[in-house]
Amino acid sequence: MRGSPYTDLDRPPLDARRLRRALITPESLWTRLILHRETGSTNADAAEAARAGEPEGLVVVAERQTAGRGRRGRTWESPARAGLAVSVLLRPGLAEPDRDWPAVPASRYGWLPLLAGVALVEAVDLLAELDSALKWPNDLLLWAGPRNGRPAERSPDETGRPAERSPDETGRPAERSPDETGRFPDETGRSPAAAGAEGPSTDAAGGRPNGEAKAAGILAEGVSAAGAADPGVVLGLGVNVTVRADELPVNPTGLPATSLQLAGAAATDRDPLLRALLRGIDRWYGRWRTAGGDALACGLHEAYVRNCATLGREVRVLLPAGDELVGTASTVDPDGQLVLATADGERRVAAGDVLHLR
Repeated sequence: MRGSPYTDLDRPPLDARRLRRALITPESLWTRLILHRETGSTNADAAEAARAGEPEGLVVVAERQTAGRGRRGRTWESPARAGLAVSVLLRPGLAEPDRDWPAVPASRYGWLPLLAGVALVEAVDLLAELDSALKWPNDLLLWAGPRNGRPAERSPDETGRPAERSPDETGRPAERSPDETGRFPDETGRSPAAAGAEGPSTDAAGGRPNGEAKAAGILAEGVSAAGAADPGVVLGLGVNVTVRADELPVNPTGLPATSLQLAGAAATDRDPLLRALLRGIDRWYGRWRTAGGDALACGLHEAYVRNCATLGREVRVLLPAGDELVGTASTVDPDGQLVLATADGERRVAAGDVLHLR
């Protein structure tokens, strides 16, 4: 049937009833799920509901967005059912005695997009079986090829600690541990193929870059209703799942775009991916709320730096005011800010677009 969501077998529709049954339970953070066949922006829909007094726990999903928003006024669009477009409404400023959650100070809200990033990278690693990582503050990066390009597991040395891992053939940075200050070593650990001056190489079959590419973005927006004392936060995530090479958008930050399918995902079913993502946000948000927004105490800081490909890299940061900083990204501080070692000393960045230089 022409126009039916079942005509493209690679892109079956989501089932709202099954999702609600799986995700909206007495113990869950999620209280209501709306699934649109098409909408302008899931973030705009969730923000409108927030201004009307919607409680925490709303989930808005769209099979297709026509005016999805990204950072710095950019758009995020993809063909119908080719990705995930989902926004959730959170109200961390309200104490929840039944859950033993204190109110979180607004100064700690900067961790929310990073929290969503950790949940996303965990879901992608689990279900798509891809090498993935986070670019501070809000992008999911993939490397060409499935997980079979990963190095073998390391054996512990005589101290009981795993030996350092060298970069694998995908060009993914070596896994490194922070020192006692929480900083990462300066070396990037990148292979010449991924970091060479001539730019990323491509595979012969698909012409895809063998270096890093962006497959998802996250946008957090504060929402206040007139007279309300508790500003809500809308977290929006856009993930390219089965977007094909000729459908990819142009990414103005310099990174090429990709999708889970193009990167060689083991599975591209959006239903389990969405469930894993929302359950991951629920789990991390609960830990973060219980700790009063303290990312160190709840383990969120550790999980984020472990999955962040920006750390240890030379970067250029485009700041909201239009100026820029260049330096080595050494760590993420307890407030979620990126710490840069620059020629003029240490700088901390709360918001900005990051370009990996090498």
